[in-house]
Amino acid sequence: MLNTRTSSAFHQLALQQLTDSALPTGAFAHSLGFETYIDRGLVSDEGSFGVWLAAFVGQQLTYSDGLAIRFLYEGVDLGGLDAHLSAQLLPRQLREASTKMGGRLIEIGSEVFPSAELDAYRALVTTGRAAGHQPLAFAVVARSLGVPFEEALAAYLFAAVTTLTQNAVRAIPLGQNAGQRVLRKAHDDVAAAVERVAHLTPDDFGAVSPGLEISQMRHEWQRARMFMS
Repeated sequence: MLNTRTSSAFHQLALQQLTDSALPTGAFAHSLGFETYIDRGLVSDEGSFGVWLAAFVGQQLTYSDGLAIRFLYEGVDLGGLDAHLSAQLLPRQLREASTKMGGRLIEIGSEVFPSAELDAYRALVTTGRAAGHQPLAFAVVARSLGVPFEEALAAYLFAAVTTLTQNAVRAIPLGQNAGQRVLRKAHDDVAAAVERVAHLTPDDFGAVSPGLEISQMRHEWQRARMFMS
C-alpha cells in the first residue's frame, strides 16, 4: 500500500498549501525593502523591479533564508540557528517581518501539519528561547512532512518571489501580465539560488549586499509607505 506521506503527490499538495498566496501569514503587507527603491525612483517598472528581485533572490534569499533552511535540514541545533538568524538580520523591520510571518506559520502549521518537531519549535518561541523565523518555521514543517530539501527550498524561494511580485503589481504599479513575465524570468534565479545554497559554507551565512540592507533600514523612516517593511 502506498505511504501517502512519502509520495510526490503528498509533498506537492503540502507545499502548495504552505506556499499559497492566500496563506494568512501577512506576507502581503511587506515589501522587504523594495518600497524604498520605489520611493527613490530606482524601481519604477517591470525591468527595474526584475533587477531588484534578481538581486534579492541571489543575495538575501540565498545567503540568509535559503542557507538557514539547509542548515536545519542538516540537523543544526534549531535554537542556535534561530539566534544566529536573528543576529544577522540587521534591519529591524526585516527581523520583525520574519518573526511575524514565522509566528503565523507556526500557528497554522500546528493546526494543519502538526508534528513533534513543530511543537518543539513552538515551545522555544513561546518561552522566549527562540524568535520564530519564517524560513525556519517553513523548514521545520517541510522536513517533518518528509519533503526533500531541494523541493522545499525551491518552493520557499518561489513563494517569496511570487508574494513580492504581487506586492509590486500593487505598489509600482505593474500590470498583471507584467507580473507574470517577472515570475517567469525569476525561474532561473530561483534555480540558481537552490544550486548555490547547496555549496555555501557556514561562513557565508548572512553575507548580504549592504545596499539591500541599507534600503531596508531606510524604509523605517520613509515618510509615506504602503508596506510594513
